[in-house]
Amino acid sequence: MRDSDRDTLDAFEDTVSALSHVQQAQRLFGTPDYLLRVLTRDLAAFQRLYDDELARLPGVQKLSSTLVMKRITENQPLPL
Repeated sequence: MRDSDRDTLDAFEDTVSALSHVQQAQRLFGTPDYLLRVLTRDLAAFQRLYDDELARLPGVQKLSSTLVMKRITENQPLPL
């Protein structure tokens, strides 16, 4: 994030919450400030989302992306 004042963070979080492709958004301690999990139809759709929406979110200074190559395991039950 470029700025960490309350108004900027609120605007970012409100805007992210309204994006249908964002399946999960988490604010983190340290760097990066946020982790977004997004789901798009294909790589071209991801590029449009990245360029047209994510890069224009309030307060965004830098974006970094990682794409899932393969799902190994998911939704494991908690060992409680």
